[in-house]
Order: sequence, then structure tokens, then C-alpha cells
Amino acid sequence: ARRFLSINVLVLLSLVSMFPCVLADGKTLVLLDNLNIRDTHSMFFRSLADRGFDLTFKTADDPSLSLIKYGQFLYDHLIIFSPSVEDFGGNINVETITSFIDGGGNVLVAASSDIGDPLRELGSECGIEFDEEKTAVIDHHNYDVSDPGEHTLIVADPENLLKAPTIVGKPTHKPILFKGVGMVADPDNPLVLDILTGSSTSYSFFPDRPISQYPHAVGKNTLLIAGLQARNNARVVFSGSLDFFSDTFFNSAVQKATPGSQRHDQTGNLELAEALSRWVFKEAGVLRVGAVTHHPVGETTPPAAYTITDLVEYSIVIEMLSEGQWVPFDGDDIQLEFVRIDPFVRTYLKKNGGKYSVQFKLPDVYGVFQFKVDYNRLGYTHLYSSTQVSVRPLQHTQYERFIPSAFPYYASVFSMMGGLFVFSIVFLHMKEKEKSD
Repeated sequence: ARRFLSINVLVLLSLVSMFPCVLADGKTLVLLDNLNIRDTHSMFFRSLADRGFDLTFKTADDPSLSLIKYGQFLYDHLIIFSPSVEDFGGNINVETITSFIDGGGNVLVAASSDIGDPLRELGSECGIEFDEEKTAVIDHHNYDVSDPGEHTLIVADPENLLKAPTIVGKPTHKPILFKGVGMVADPDNPLVLDILTGSSTSYSFFPDRPISQYPHAVGKNTLLIAGLQARNNARVVFSGSLDFFSDTFFNSAVQKATPGSQRHDQTGNLELAEALSRWVFKEAGVLRVGAVTHHPVGETTPPAAYTITDLVEYSIVIEMLSEGQWVPFDGDDIQLEFVRIDPFVRTYLKKNGGKYSVQFKLPDVYGVFQFKVDYNRLGYTHLYSSTQVSVRPLQHTQYERFIPSAFPYYASVFSMMGGLFVFSIVFLHMKEKEKSD
């Protein structure tokens, strides 16, 4: 019996090791306009639950809502599928949500044409400006055949997606169905990402009014989906369409109303929504620094201080989160800088097994330096590593006894000494002839 018990324990441990991602994801608060959205968007929520997310569904005006308790965040992620909310319930407001982002929390926001002031204010805090309530993105050249006549059921081409597979997933060439409010990005905010833009013929305005003023967003400046990765690596995604995540849009066939357009049996909404959720909830594009080593070439341990012009080897382990496990990161554009105040050396790191390493010669300058790796790429978390070392000048016993460049001066000194010696001998042994009478 004891033998069978040990076998069962081993089988259980092996099964747990096969599914590490189930235990890897945190608690997620989902705020809804009404609980019916849980059923109309069940496929999206089911995909999150299957990946191990602990979802807590509540209405946005629930008086018991709370994100922070005793100075600690109660949730790791926040989903806001309540575009028409006018006031959040409980202790949640725009200020607490921005504090949640500042604390490293991740937020997914879906709006619609019925957008309320809280979401507009939250967008402004993140560099996104939503259009007014009751407006919609309109495109008279790229709308679906099932559009009722307002041309607000937009068929977005996958070419308008951000060229970042880490964020939008692998290309599927399926058009994306969108119906909702338009956004524009703050041009002074470099952290905003234009994930999905409208076509050059799209604009944002009231569908039932004639255009009497310049629209809020026009052409490629019209954002359908936008993202933000803060400097603390917190991630936020704004979608102008709540229907984008619905089961109806996931399963719907799509075809542009223009003659000769190709019909697709299914939209690309499901694949894009899953890719966006993986990115915003940090299942993809997360990097971390492992072991960092440095030492003179030929040795294995770092010295108390390096000497100028030493040949040094530096190595760093960089890992990426994939399917709930940390695996070696594969990149060919990682740079190392050897910095005092400004970089004295800047070179690429080469992958060597499971780590990145490089050998280089220290500059002929002494002081306090840093080995610095500052890797900031689209779709990935900001990776930063800094190791401080000292570089001292040569000791008096380390200088060369004879400098090759001074050999001509050595030759001139010895030649002058030799000439003086020969001249002295000639001068001392020279005898003048006596004058004869």
C-alpha cells in the first residue's frame, strides 16, 4: 500500500508540473454595467478562466466595491466592461484606478458610444481622449454588409494593426469587426500604443447628425484600440467597442459591403482579444534579469577593482515568461554599455547557450563605472540591469620598463654617448707636429 501511495504522489506531482500556468495568474475584478454582459461575453471570460484567472464579477455601481484594503491591493488585474457608468460604487473612483496602475496593476477597459465621464477621465489620465457620448466611428467605405445604414459597423483590416506580434498575436488575415466610440492619442505621450487604427476614410462623429464641425478624429488618427505600458511596466488597454469582445462578434461572419469583397466565415476578434488579454495581463512580453557575472578573461571571479585596459568578460541571463514558465529569451539586439557618466563602451551581447556574453577591453580611463543593460523594446517590459565596478590606474610596478615608441630617443642618447667617447679618445691622443726651424 505504501508503494502504491508513493506512485500516486509521483503521478500527482508530474501532473502539477505539466500545468504550471494554472497557478500563475492572479485575482481579477470585472466591473460590468449589468450582469447580462457576463453571458453575452461568455467566450472571452471563459478563455480567461481556462487560463487560470480568478474572476470576480460585480456591477460597477456595487456599494461594496474596493480595490485597496489596509494599503494592499485586493486584485492583480481590473477589467472595466461598464462604459455607461457615471459613478463607480464603493471606494472605487478614477483616482483609485490610477493609483492601482501606479502600483503595477493592469487594466482592460472597453467603452462604447454610451461612454460616461469616468471612463473619459480615466482615458485622459492615460493619454487617451475619447470622443463625446453618442458618437461613433463611421466609415462609408469599410462597413459590414449587415450594417443597418449608419455605416458604424466597421470592418477593420488586419493591416491596420500594430506590427508587434507580442501584443496582437500572430497574423490571421481575418478582418476585425468593430462598433463603438473613437479615440485619439496624446501626441506628447510616447508611452501610448496605437494598437488598431481606422482606415484613411474613417472618422468619428454623431451618426444621426450632419457634420457641422471638424470631427474629433479623422483617418488614421482614429484609434479603435489603444494601449499603454507605464514606466513601472503596468499595462492598460482601451477598446472603443464593448461589442468587440462579445460572443456575437467572435462568431459572426464578416464581409465588406463594397462589391467583390471576400466573405470570411469568422472575424479575427477572438484571436485579437485573446492576444490583447495575454499582453495586458502580463502573460506575454514579460522579461526578467537572471544571474549577472563579470570577471577578467581567464579568471572566474571578479576582482576588487579592475585595472585600465583589462580584457573583461561580462555575461547576463535574460528570461521571458512563456506559458507560465520562465524560458531563455531569444534576442539579437541587446546592448551592453560601460558607463562612467557617459558610455565609454557600447557593444552588442551575443547569445552563448542560456546567457548573453561579450568580451571587451576596458578604456584607458579610471574611475567608478557601471555595466549597464537597458533594454526597451515594443511589446516587452522594460529590462534594466546595472552593476557598479571600480577601475584603477596602473600601479608603479605595472608600467613598461622600455617603451617601444621611445626607441629612437634611446638610440640618440647612446649614439651621442658613443660619439663623445670616440671624440674624447681622439682628442686626448692627438699630438700636434712640432714646427721645424
